[in-house]
Amino acid sequence: MQGLTYLLIMFWSGVVGGVIGRMKGSSFLMWFLVSACVPVLGVIIVLCYRWDGRELRRSCPGCGRILKLHDAVCTNCGAELEFPEVALAPAHAGSHQLHRG
Repeated sequence: MQGLTYLLIMFWSGVVGGVIGRMKGSSFLMWFLVSACVPVLGVIIVLCYRWDGRELRRSCPGCGRILKLHDAVCTNCGAELEFPEVALAPAHAGSHQLHRG
């Protein structure tokens, strides 16, 4: 009976962690596995994880692709990126706002 209870706790912890992770713009499966393997701690970790949609962005000078500000290499053209003087607003804030660094 204790084994079944622990499996239910693992499953529901995984579901909660996965849903929260997906809401923050990350992978449901990754956070499901983390939260299921370490039930209470996994949910706490995903709650502390950053919101991907709130990250500042920048434009690649080589191909123009919009990337996260912390990216060091463009995933489209492979150009090495320097830290920009001007960053684009996060995706949820609108595409026309600029932040000076």
